Amino acid sequence: MLRPFTAGLLLLPLGGVAAESVTSVPAATAAAQAGSGMAAQLGQLAVGLLLVVGLIFLLAWLLRRVQQLGPRGGQVIQLVASQALGPRDRLVLVQVGGEQILLGISAGRITPLHVLKDPVQPADAQAASPEFAQRLMELLGKDKH
Repeated sequence: MLRPFTAGLLLLPLGGVAAESVTSVPAATAAAQAGSGMAAQLGQLAVGLLLVVGLIFLLAWLLRRVQQLGPRGGQVIQLVASQALGPRDRLVLVQVGGEQILLGISAGRITPLHVLKDPVQPADAQAASPEFAQRLMELLGKDKH
């Protein structure tokens, strides 16, 4: 029993440096591989997260575009004007068919305040009627009407 122990003690000073250098090289490469593996995983996580966030923004944009394509002229109820009275209270003028109704809107409640006999025309109704492309051509001087 003493023999293997003493032989190991005798070889320890000679082989200690060599054994340490041999074991430190694989440990260093294993640490580098673990670090690069962790970086690769974080990179994949970041790319996946960016793809999901980009997909969410793309779907939101698409939803807005699809909602704008619906028929606007065929609506029976139109919002003519709106005025904020406070953080939760508003006055809204709504056109239903040929009559306009003034509504009071508060938290959780909508109250009809007045039915107007003569429809009110907003001041900016004429400026808002042309389409964007037509108005742009008009401003650029390319409209030949």
